[in-house]
Amino acid sequence: MKKDAIYNDSWIFTLLLSTLLILAESVKVYTFQIPKVLVNLSYSIILIPVIYLILNYILKKYGSKKAISSMCLAAVAVILFLAIMSFSLNQTLSLQSITGELCAYLISSMLNILVYNYLSNNTTLPWSLIFINYLFSCIVFHMFYILIYLESVTTAHFWIEYFITIGIEFIIVLFLSIVDKIIKRGRDYK
Repeated sequence: MKKDAIYNDSWIFTLLLSTLLILAESVKVYTFQIPKVLVNLSYSIILIPVIYLILNYILKKYGSKKAISSMCLAAVAVILFLAIMSFSLNQTLSLQSITGELCAYLISSMLNILVYNYLSNNTTLPWSLIFINYLFSCIVFHMFYILIYLESVTTAHFWIEYFITIGIEFIIVLFLSIVDKIIKRGRDYK
């Protein structure tokens, strides 16, 4: 009797993660303005929590090795995308624009994976802890991005922009943590 081979489709989610990260990098220059507040916010703030949801799904279904490798492959994909686009548009590739978001992404994603892995192995993953983990990852991402990319926090509307960004991501994370709670772990399917 032949054993059926288990199909490993983690590459699909790695591709999705890479695509979302490239999209977040691409739309970071496009901004929207909230009425009655004189700040401009990037559209990429909507995608950052979704990136963590995909990363946590990979962690739940395939384990920490696949999640870490997916995180690193997505980072390499962004670097390759930016290098190819800079070359094709005949522009110089700025290391400053890459390092800020890339370091913020790698550090916050690694913290997200570590905390989420600990929670999934040692608790029943209560909704409140999932929510706090997502929100903490978003806060860490924005703080590292600001420290590395912008190199200062002295702009006139900086703190208003920061807290509005975290507030918008708070609302997005509320819904994503409910979706995350519904998703079962790979070993729980049996």
